[in-house]
Amino acid sequence: MADYVFGVDVGGTTIKMGLFDRQGNVLDKWEIPTRTENNGENILPDIAAAVDGKCSEKGIEKSNVAGVGIGVPGPVDGKGVVHKCVNLGWDVFNVSDKLSALTGLKVMAGNDANVAALGEMWKGGGQGFDSLIMVTLGTGVGGGIIMDGQILTGSTGAGGEIGHIHVQDGEPEACGCGNNGCLEQYTSATGIVRLANRELETNTAPTVLKKGQCSAKDVWDAVKENDPVAVAVAEKFGKYLGQGLAAIAGVINPEAFVIGGGVSKAGDVLLSYIEKNYTPVVFHASRNVKFVLATLGNDAGIYGAARLVL
Repeated sequence: MADYVFGVDVGGTTIKMGLFDRQGNVLDKWEIPTRTENNGENILPDIAAAVDGKCSEKGIEKSNVAGVGIGVPGPVDGKGVVHKCVNLGWDVFNVSDKLSALTGLKVMAGNDANVAALGEMWKGGGQGFDSLIMVTLGTGVGGGIIMDGQILTGSTGAGGEIGHIHVQDGEPEACGCGNNGCLEQYTSATGIVRLANRELETNTAPTVLKKGQCSAKDVWDAVKENDPVAVAVAEKFGKYLGQGLAAIAGVINPEAFVIGGGVSKAGDVLLSYIEKNYTPVVFHASRNVKFVLATLGNDAGIYGAARLVL
């Protein structure tokens, strides 16, 4: 039985890589740049070269490597076919087969948010749960669904795209996906800023927030100081996300929601606003779900990618 496994998390600017043992201990981690020119043709060869280089550096025989797991920012189906990664320049092709040919190793591929969810279940905030939903609140809103320890990918790999659930009619601004009124537009970092700027147009209460000059972090810092405008924004955020997650729970019935991404750095106060809007509207069988914070941060992807192989 092979002793080592590689985990790879492909982002738009950097590729995070990790070398793990079978128990999930990270032995080494590093980053290489994501070369997206020429429709991202260099990305997989760069990863293969990095794997070869690390094996040489550590004196590891390829026969002692269980494989390479890779998470990419786009839909990936169960066969390892990626269905377009817009920010990498990739169209539709089998990423598993191609990287396997380049490395001579078994390769397992998945969507980056799904893979991060697997990582949190294995070694992060989701430990002890077999069925969970990971919610990543960053520039956008990503999601990953784990059922009975397995990623729920969907027919074209787009399972878990919770940021694009429709939650608001009449939204004048378009979401990055092209639709209007997506969950992402109100609960991502940019969404929280949108809510704050709109609140500041009508709410005359004294506040430290300034229209057009506040970040999501500024909002949550002000919430912790009981700033009335910031609290009003947090209530709206919580209503969108709490009710959105209640709808998802009616379909998936998870044991836990793991909340990660940059916005989650606000901590437990964030969870309180989600939970108090979730509990009154969710179906009773999902009322006792646990809300927990992700703990692996930016490493969730490499852990989950390694777990894909194991």
